[in-house]
Amino acid sequence: MANQYEHLFVRDMPIIVGEMENEGEAAGLEQPKNLGDGFWLMHSKLVPESQINMTHIWVHEVSEPVHWVNPHTHDYDEILIWTGSNPDDPRDLGAELTMEIDGETHTITTSGSVYIPAGTVHCPLDFVRVDRPFRFSALSLAPKYTSNTGAAQAVAV
Repeated sequence: MANQYEHLFVRDMPIIVGEMENEGEAAGLEQPKNLGDGFWLMHSKLVPESQINMTHIWVHEVSEPVHWVNPHTHDYDEILIWTGSNPDDPRDLGAELTMEIDGETHTITTSGSVYIPAGTVHCPLDFVRVDRPFRFSALSLAPKYTSNTGAAQAVAV
């Protein structure tokens, strides 16, 4: 008897290569050396029924500021999640990040998340320092990742 729900599992996460046009080489930026491989956890290419897409990447130590993601918008809501790796203090991110939302700068030093409503300009996202590896995930409330870089730059200027 065939397993009815096996097709809903992602057991081999594909590596994200050049699909995020606001970061790394796709944005004309050097990929930060402190990033591990980025993986798709969920995407409509992996599970056609999926109405979300989610990525995951490990961020490693860095002692000098590093720029990662350029400003952009999405036509869907997004949740960005950063989780520290200290099992004795899960709130301790072990890092300092800065992120802009609509031109307002926010400093991040604890595990947490941020909800980005559709159409909101967000980023740049930068590492000020990373003392210990942490996990970064993006949960997009849409079946496929898309962004509007030109719109974000026009608004941000």
